Amino acid sequence: MRRRPPAEREHRVISHLGSLLDQRGMTLVQLAEATGVTVANLSVLKNDRARAVRYSTLTAVCDALGCQPGDLLSVAPAGATPAQRSIDAHSAAASAMAAIASASVTGEKSS
Repeated sequence: MRRRPPAEREHRVISHLGSLLDQRGMTLVQLAEATGVTVANLSVLKNDRARAVRYSTLTAVCDALGCQPGDLLSVAPAGATPAQRSIDAHSAAASAMAAIASASVTGEKSS
């Protein structure tokens, strides 16, 4: 069986950047200014079109948003439809934000 090149494989990684920005009342332009990452690159990440993300970009975004990479990204279950992925993304983002809010109240770091 012939393997498809990596660029042709469908990924199931979901970005929660839009939810994180909404919850912080922040725009992509403001995040770009805070991180030094271009608006275009952040838009690609936000809209689930990224094929690769540099650790330096993840670090900058997480520093600016006060989150962890796991708050920013999740993986949809295999076989999930696009609609299910969207629902799962919102659920995961809500869970991550609840953990961050809880940790900020107790003074702990989010995991």
